[in-house]
Formats: sequence, structure tokens, C-alpha cells
Amino acid sequence: MTASYSFNDHTFDVVVVGAGGAGLRATLGCVERGLKTANITKVFPTRSHTVAAQGGVAASLGNMGPDDWRWHMYDTVKGSDWLGDQDAIEYLCRHAPDAVYELEHFGVPFSRTEDGKIYQRPFGGMTTNFGEGIAQRTCAAADRTGHAMLHTLYGQSVRHNAEFFIEYFAIDLIMDNGKCVGVVALDMATGELHRFRSSIVILATGGYGRAFFSATSAHTCTGDGNAMVLRAGLPLQDMEFVQFHPTGIYGAGCLITEGARGEGGYVVNSAGERFMERYAPSAKDLASRDVVSRAMTIEIREGRGVGPNKDHIYLHLDHLDPKILHERLPGISESARIFAGVDVTKEPIPVLPTVHYNMGGIPTNYHGEVLTLKDGNPDTVVPGLMAIGEAACVSVHGANRLGSNSLIDLVVFGRAAGIRAAELLKDKAKPELPKDAGENSIARLDHFRNAKGNTPTAALRLKMQRAMQEDVAVFRTGETLRQGKQRIADVFSEIPDIRVSDRSLIWNSDLIETLEFDNLIVQAIATVEGAVGREESRGAHAREDFPNRDDEKWMKHTLCWVDTKTGAPSVDYRPVHAYTLSDEIEYIKPKARVY
Repeated sequence: MTASYSFNDHTFDVVVVGAGGAGLRATLGCVERGLKTANITKVFPTRSHTVAAQGGVAASLGNMGPDDWRWHMYDTVKGSDWLGDQDAIEYLCRHAPDAVYELEHFGVPFSRTEDGKIYQRPFGGMTTNFGEGIAQRTCAAADRTGHAMLHTLYGQSVRHNAEFFIEYFAIDLIMDNGKCVGVVALDMATGELHRFRSSIVILATGGYGRAFFSATSAHTCTGDGNAMVLRAGLPLQDMEFVQFHPTGIYGAGCLITEGARGEGGYVVNSAGERFMERYAPSAKDLASRDVVSRAMTIEIREGRGVGPNKDHIYLHLDHLDPKILHERLPGISESARIFAGVDVTKEPIPVLPTVHYNMGGIPTNYHGEVLTLKDGNPDTVVPGLMAIGEAACVSVHGANRLGSNSLIDLVVFGRAAGIRAAELLKDKAKPELPKDAGENSIARLDHFRNAKGNTPTAALRLKMQRAMQEDVAVFRTGETLRQGKQRIADVFSEIPDIRVSDRSLIWNSDLIETLEFDNLIVQAIATVEGAVGREESRGAHAREDFPNRDDEKWMKHTLCWVDTKTGAPSVDYRPVHAYTLSDEIEYIKPKARVY
């Protein structure tokens, strides 16, 4: 059967998989430096999930008061619960202002202050003077910052003649003796298969929020690059750290930006109490996301939730000037009206903690180069392979990402990947493809295309999502995690009985969703395996049976490999980078978290 497939072959210096903020910034960075660059994306670039990012992009510009990149670094290290690599965090925070000014010069229409500077709003966990005050650090384009960035970066990439392969589904990496030499993709519009030969592949495929039942993620967020890495025999890092955003719209999961609280919004329980004053007396509603999510969950658990079932919380914006809401939060005002039937000027928004971001992903250094553990060296670079954005684990976010650090992560490390690619490709010949290049991809595609079992993909996906939502949640215990591990293993064992009804290759959504489910399930295995093993509470990983952070045993990154044929996981660890890049700031030592 597989003999009936054929490939269209292409050769590029760099192939970027994914056209969100990170992928477009890397694409632009490569073409600006004269590299022949392809971008493969399964949705039209301006439909990539970065378009949904609302609140803003963090950088210590100091437009709204004093600020310093060192303060930003301190907040990011503290927010990461000391699991972030401080060399990478320094790189992020030092380069953030220049990266934002670049965006401004590219044409991002930022909101402005009275004197014409970029408007900055406060965000959770962002402080001045190493925790003493509240920083206004988050550069915003109303509450549509990701939308503005994505359109601008796509326009700039087209302007510099990047080649886009739009609505192509990347199936697998092409590896040759441990080196990445290309990628296989399916053109969903024609059903044709393509092999892309390149010196460097940059994965910018986003997160895998759709492994959970309720997520702010688009349905396209299936972590395809992460699964491609696992199938290549490489590990994923820190997958147990999954961020729940405190304010997803109850019942719909749509995001209400943290910028709503940055502009003065606050959450209340059934008694109308602003309960965050009890949990975080200093930061209150602007505590980091893990803290607010856990506080809301406790309030609901203890019977102080709102609504007929007392199963959610209210977010109040109705005390704010309608003019402010119109100017700075127009998008969420519209979302609340559409998805909750709420007029934010008159009534509160019903909200619930919802899966939002994956701190874990493909391990990389701050150049974007993918790392693996080899011969005892946990910083071994995988030749020809890079990863950036939510797909990557640099790790600047550690155990918990601060709001608005994601968009700055995209542009700083997207830019860094372009710079590194140009350095690596000076006078280098392109690698040849191995003789069997793409055969594994054809076999996998053909297997699922002709799957004749009894269980539709949607049924297996729902089982996985419910298991993850119920057993790998905001609060975890060894018992629930072991139960979740077994439930996920059971789902994996049912894959041989999967059914795909459509046998075509053209716009076969049944087949594509099956390939995406196959990507999600191995990431679910890695997530629950890391969570079972980590016997402490740190950042977004809250173990009720191990309530304390244990730096002596657990200040280390989890590496997880998954045998994608059997579903068997294996775990090892690599040390956190407890050093900085320069003598301008010292290593920030761990301390108890106080709010």
C-alpha cells in the first residue's frame, strides 16, 4: 500500500514549522539574514494561536515609572519557583526592550500614553525594586496584542520573501544518525506529500492544551512538534508543569486576559469577598497565576463558589470607567457578551481556572538549539534541530510562567534562533537525505488512513481529555495521578481499535484529527509520568500529599522519553542552570515565596 505514495522534494537552508509569533519571528530573522527559508503551517499564519494572546508583552521599558531588566529577571526567577534556568532568563530580560522596540519599528500598533510612548499595564507577579512595588511592564495593544504582533510579523516575513507552505500538516522529522535533516508534511488541500530537506529545522508548533477537556487553547493546539521529537527518540522536559489560567469563561473556556485584573478587575466569592486579600495580602488579585488559580479552586471546594452549583467565581469589571473598558479591554468585553451573555459594565463575568499554557516542552538552550542527554551530558546539542515558543522549554518559565512573559519569549527566542541559524550555516553544505527518508511517515499516515477499528477518534480523545482534566488538575495527589496514569495507559491501549471513516487524502479532517490525537496521547503520557514522579509542590505542580517545595531533591528538570509504539515512558533529570550570563546580576538564590 505504501508504494502508492510519492514525495514532492524541496531544499531550503531553514525550515520553520509553525507560523505563530515564535515561528514568524524566526522566519523573519532567517530571511533577513539571507537564508532561504520555508515556513510550514497547518493554518493560515494569522490564524495561528498567538492571535488569541490578549494582555501584552513584557519588557522593562520604564514608560510608566522606573523599571530595570534586573527587576524583570528577579520576578521571572521567582515566578518560575526557582526552576527556571537563570542564564536563559537573563538573556530574555536583557533583550526584551530591544525586541519590543523592534516590533514597534516593524509596525505593531501599540496603545500609547499621553506623550506617545508605548502604553504599559501591570500584570501578575511583575514588580519594581526586587519585589517592593508593582511594575507597569506589560506593553499592550489594547487587549489584542497577539493579534497585532502576528499580523505585523507575517507582513514583514512576506515582505522579505519567505516561502510559506500554508495548510500543510507536518508529520515527522527526518533524522539521520542523530541529526535532523528535514521534515515530512502533507498538503491538506491536494493530499500530496512533501519532503523538505534543510540544514536546520526550527519547531515552533505551540502547546498541547487540547490534551485537556477545558482549555483556552485553540483546537489546533495539539503539540505536533513535541510528538515529532518523541518519535525521533528525543526527550521532552518539565511536562508536569501545566498552567491553569485563573479566568477562563465558565462553560466556554475562552480566555479573559490577566490585563483585566491589571486594569483594576478583581475576583469575588459567593459572599462578595475579595478573597485574594487572604491568599496574597501584598499582590492580591495580581499574584501569579498558579496562586490565583489555587485560591479560586479552594474557595469553590469549600463551598464559597458562585452560581446555582457554586462551581465558579465572579470577576468584576463593572466598577471601572466604561471608557477604560472600551479603550483597553474591547476584546474581552465582546467575548464576555458572546460567551457568557454578560455586559461587563453592569455585571460580573463567571470564570473558572482553565488550562492555558505548557511550561514544559522540547529542551533547548537560549540560542534555541534542542538539547538531549547523551553520554552523561544533559546539554548535548541535537544537530540541525531547534525549537522556540511554547513548544520549547528554554527554560525561562520554569514551574510557572508569569503573564505577558510568553509573548516576549516568542520574539526574543525567535530572534535568537534566526541569529544562531545564520551563524551555524556559514559556508555549510546542505545535508543529504537518507535513502529511506520519509518511509516511517508514510507507514504511520497509511496505518491511520486505513484504520478499520470500532472506536472513533473523537471517543478516544474525549477519554484522554477527561482523564487529564480530572486527575492531572490544579491540585494533585499521588492517588489521583496514578489513577490518571492508568486511565491514559488504557486509552493508549485502545489505539489499535481506532476507526477512521474517510479514506481520502484531500481535506480529510478525520485523518488529521487522528494524527493530532496520536500526537496528544504521548504528551499526556509524558505529563502524567513527570507529575507522578515529582514528589513536591512547585509552581503550577501542586501536590496535596507533598505540599512543600523541596529544593534539595527536586530543583532539577524532568526529562521524559516515550516509546511511541508501546506508550512506555522513561524518566531522567538534568540540573537547573544555577548561574547567570554576566556579572551584571548575581545568581538569585531560592527563598520561600511570600505574597
